[in-house]
Amino acid sequence: MQKHKNGVRDSLENLVEDARALVAATSDATGEKVKAARERLSTALETAKDMYGEAQEKVVAGAKQTDKLIRDHPYHAMGIAFGVGALVALLWKRRD
Repeated sequence: MQKHKNGVRDSLENLVEDARALVAATSDATGEKVKAARERLSTALETAKDMYGEAQEKVVAGAKQTDKLIRDHPYHAMGIAFGVGALVALLWKRRD
């Protein structure tokens, strides 16, 4: 999971770097359309950065809450995990 998370983060960081490089490379270009596109791209980058930060905070908070719940009720968690596993096994067996 950590490997996947790092891969997504690296991909987003590369995308942001490429977009910023594009904005910098076109800084001397003239024309209203180019300026407007550059502004929209800059705004979209900032929005994406903010959304990524908020999503990361929500995921961490959810993981902490789930960890606390499992630690507070370990036998309930094991029972639920067993039930879900049995259900998946039953459905898998019926598929064959």
